[in-house]
Amino acid sequence: MVKNHGASIKDDEQYEALRDQGASKEKAARIANTPRRKAAKRGGKSSSYEDWTYEQLYRRAQEIGIEGRSKLNKSELIEALRQH
Repeated sequence: MVKNHGASIKDDEQYEALRDQGASKEKAARIANTPRRKAAKRGGKSSSYEDWTYEQLYRRAQEIGIEGRSKLNKSELIEALRQH
């Protein structure tokens, strides 16, 4: 049975599935609260993180608050951004 996570989570089933897959609470909530039609329309507009420079990756990590970013190399920054 799916637990009710309150009014702050729009799709409890999707939220729990994402948490079971290892997504953070913040990421799971962000995805579960995005309307499915809107999510389907987005995507494919951004270049791959591998195409970004280290400086671009670092700035993005800084914007979203990834801790320990100054100690990460490019591939580690990419992984951290994808996991956020």
